[in-house]
Amino acid sequence: MLSELRKKLDYVNAYRENRLKCAQEILENPSLFKELISICFSPEDKNNHKACWILEFVSYEELHWLQPYLDFFCSNLKILKDESSLRPIAKVTQLLVKSHYKKNENGIKLSEENLQDCIEASFDWLINDTKVATKAYSIRTLYILGNYYDWIHPELKVIIDKDFGDHSAAYKAVAKEVLKKIK
Repeated sequence: MLSELRKKLDYVNAYRENRLKCAQEILENPSLFKELISICFSPEDKNNHKACWILEFVSYEELHWLQPYLDFFCSNLKILKDESSLRPIAKVTQLLVKSHYKKNENGIKLSEENLQDCIEASFDWLINDTKVATKAYSIRTLYILGNYYDWIHPELKVIIDKDFGDHSAAYKAVAKEVLKKIK
């Protein structure tokens, strides 16, 4: 039998208002959050990408809801392959890393293993054939991480320099912005 959340996801489409409406329902019913995370990392589920879209919107409001699921979230980043799932998850990864390094008591606390999973996934998304938005989030995430792991910025610079000519204006804009900060 389909759960309440799965029924809702069947009706979600790419329209922003539609995704926001479903995210709002999750925000009003936090008990649905665990199932949402589970669907996000179930690539065989036909609504997997929709769950990822919703998770992104929920994360803007209640990022700390992810805290109990960080081991699951981070260790499963590598199982996602569908572009429609990768973009929102790359964005959530960026939000998590940013929050981890903010000096704020409500911030996210990532373990060393979580951070390693984020680094690995971000580099994979950057060097593999993913769309520009996913690569842009990965570049920004790796830039933040590179402020704490001294080997990341040199690696990131090599990849950006090597791939620069092959990409769109959007990629180049993010690449230039980050390269300026690295130097």
